[in-house]
Amino acid sequence: MEIDPAQRPFPEADRVYLVPHRWLQEAQESIGGTELKEGILYTVSSPSSFAGPMKIINNFFTSDLVFNLTPEEDHGQHENSEEGVSGRDYALVSDATWLQTLKWHSDSNAAMKSSRNLSVAEDGISDVYPLQLRLSVLRESNQLNIRVSKKDNAVEFHKRACKIFGSIDSEPVRIWDLSGQTNMYLMNDKNEITKDCQRLSDQEILLKLQVYGLSDSVRCRNEGKKDESATQHSTLSVSSSNGSFWGNGSIGDDDPDNNSRASARAGGGVSLGLIGLQNLGNTCFMNSAIQCLAHTPEFVDFFLGDYSKEINQDNPLGMDGELALAFGELLRKLWAPAKCPFAPRQFKSKLARFAPQFSGFNQHDSQELLAFLLDGLHEDLNRVKCKPYIEAKDSEGRPDEVVANEYWANHLARNDSVIVDVCQGQYRSTLVCPICNKVSVTFDPFMYLSLPLPSTTMRTMTITIFSVDGTTLPTPYTVTVPKNGKCKDLIQALSISCSLRNNESLIVAETYTNRIIRFLEEPSDSLSLIRDDDRLVAYRVPSDHEKSLQVIFMHQHQEELYISGKLTSSWKAFGVPLLTTLANVVNGANIRQLFLRLMDPFLKCRVASLDDQYSGIKSSSSTGADVDLTVSDSMDAVDDSNDSNSKYGLEFYLTDEKGLTKLSQISMDEPIRISGSNRRLNVLVCWSDVTSQQYDMHLLNSLPEVFKSGFFTKRSQETVSLYACLEAFLKEEPLGPEDMWYCPSCKKHRQASKKLDLWRLPKILVIHLKRFSYSRYSKNKLETFVDFPIHDLDLSNYISHRSEEFSNRYVLYAVSNHYGSMGGGHYTAFVYHEGSNQWFGFDDSHVFPVGEDKIKTSAAYVLFYRRVEDDDKSDS
Repeated sequence: MEIDPAQRPFPEADRVYLVPHRWLQEAQESIGGTELKEGILYTVSSPSSFAGPMKIINNFFTSDLVFNLTPEEDHGQHENSEEGVSGRDYALVSDATWLQTLKWHSDSNAAMKSSRNLSVAEDGISDVYPLQLRLSVLRESNQLNIRVSKKDNAVEFHKRACKIFGSIDSEPVRIWDLSGQTNMYLMNDKNEITKDCQRLSDQEILLKLQVYGLSDSVRCRNEGKKDESATQHSTLSVSSSNGSFWGNGSIGDDDPDNNSRASARAGGGVSLGLIGLQNLGNTCFMNSAIQCLAHTPEFVDFFLGDYSKEINQDNPLGMDGELALAFGELLRKLWAPAKCPFAPRQFKSKLARFAPQFSGFNQHDSQELLAFLLDGLHEDLNRVKCKPYIEAKDSEGRPDEVVANEYWANHLARNDSVIVDVCQGQYRSTLVCPICNKVSVTFDPFMYLSLPLPSTTMRTMTITIFSVDGTTLPTPYTVTVPKNGKCKDLIQALSISCSLRNNESLIVAETYTNRIIRFLEEPSDSLSLIRDDDRLVAYRVPSDHEKSLQVIFMHQHQEELYISGKLTSSWKAFGVPLLTTLANVVNGANIRQLFLRLMDPFLKCRVASLDDQYSGIKSSSSTGADVDLTVSDSMDAVDDSNDSNSKYGLEFYLTDEKGLTKLSQISMDEPIRISGSNRRLNVLVCWSDVTSQQYDMHLLNSLPEVFKSGFFTKRSQETVSLYACLEAFLKEEPLGPEDMWYCPSCKKHRQASKKLDLWRLPKILVIHLKRFSYSRYSKNKLETFVDFPIHDLDLSNYISHRSEEFSNRYVLYAVSNHYGSMGGGHYTAFVYHEGSNQWFGFDDSHVFPVGEDKIKTSAAYVLFYRRVEDDDKSDS
């Protein structure tokens, strides 16, 4: 049923075109259109035998051209019949059908320039000129009367109209109305028609037309015979000059000079779909995304067609269909015959209205816009008017195929649109609880794949390793670990780097302001909690260190300051805390000797020792043989009864974990008591200036950050394959602390491991390369060169569910590029134009051909692939 014009969602600027029927038929038979099977057939006849309000004027080249349109009652035998179509047969079609047909002929002519067929001439659209006519309804005879007056039109344009409709008595002319628009004038009382249209039935209405001349000569064939006729390929778009006619087109602009200029601008040889978009002010991100979507074959066919029935104005999640209408109108502008770039102001206005984040003139992310557009278009075009409530069921041991189909059916019950048909796939998500090993399997839809670059899934960390026996200086090690890995991953990487022995293990700690603020003791702790500017240390301890007492030494020295004009001194912390182990609790003298042994590698002159007896211990421990990491019996034999702390310039105090409070001074000849089950002894060492000068304190104070980026260091460009990115995306990894999963078995949130698997692939596969990384403290862009296939992206090895129905091979057809740095830069697009069989670059208004070898760059940001079918497969 024809949509009532008062309720019609499409803008009333839609036009109706008059085209040669053969030209339309050839395209519709190829693209599978149904327009040829519907409509009304009119015969163009002279009005002399009818009692009409006007008289025929024979000399129509110099006077008015008058004819009637009479509907034929039975024209079924002519449908799709070769003898029912002649060179003088025309068709009235909608704007959408005209654009579809024009695009098909444009592509066909580009692909087969040497062929002689029924399509438009190779020069495409030759000119544009205005034409006005007067229409009246002959209610008694159920006819439409048309008068083309020379008074209303330029002489040249009037002559062109006479060539189209002249000699109707000797050579019949027929018009097939496939648009459904002219039937409005001939409706009887049984049909629904507005009162305004009834009042206009007997009035003469001045209509303004735009005639698009396709060719002065059309080559026609009939049963193998070439019939050349000088039939004007014409298209007419109708509007009312007095505003009372609700038909198509725009009102006003009657100046023939303006239309002449429009005719000159249109020109010939226009390739459809190669129109640039003006930059309205930092809108290159929008232009890039739009050009990629506007050259998606399925979207072109859909939005160039009659998609009014697909508009869902009642969807609370949609935008009243306005976003879909705005995008559809913009796509039609890009595929209309024109040479000048188009300014998408109306679309930008709609975008800002429904997505305020894209308002203004700031630079934005083309992928974020793409995600909003696909989701918004889906909701505006969702065929489901009332979404049912469906409770997801657990797999409960059922086969994955059954569960996946159930999830997909539930998804389609709530989401059914051309976006779902074209862009949505399905992946399997497997979660495993690290505590109870509960496995949860779900199947979720996806609109696009956001693939991490391998360098973004890993991070480099620098940790300084200290010995606990005083044999070596601290050594920094840089390791590569998973970005969302766990503490056990870091310890494993460090163990390999420092060649950890079988009887050794590592204690990792984080330091801040010369204190240990926490130990990374839990193997499942997430590394994402460690920032790049943190400082980590690791201590090589015996593997049975848990049975021993851990002694942590913190350092202080006096610092003189002038306060209020007076010289004062205070104790200030410095250096990295040192850690060692003791098998048994000993006295203060053992603590002092143990500390001196740890500090031995920092001596400026290792030959000069503070204590000869200690030198003996030092030399025996630096032979390279395995060393007993506990205090030996020889240490107990050292007679320190006459020694004092002042001899070494060191004082030792028991302190708290933060090293801020001196609890009690350690006496050299008294045992140290440890209360309760405390296995850590915190000792504060106060240094004198004389003693500190004998040691290289720079080594003790310089602790590198976990990661320090070199702002002025130019790195060699990384190169990875798209398949490597996909493997990183599908790799099992633990969830981040902010994405904890609620385990139904434990009844608690757990940092589960997650594994994704591709299950169902869409017709159009959109791949987003995650070049931008954001954190609380920094943001960065990766310039990694991703080597992506252009002709054959084969995902057969990456899909878990094999189906004989669909192919897993894809071909690239569009790329959204980003050049420059974070927060700015510039977006462009590469698009494969099927009509020209060539790649084109779209840089805002500038459109230019590019070679296929220029498509792969480090600027590639969003990739658009379409499925290609194998010879023995077909896509349903």
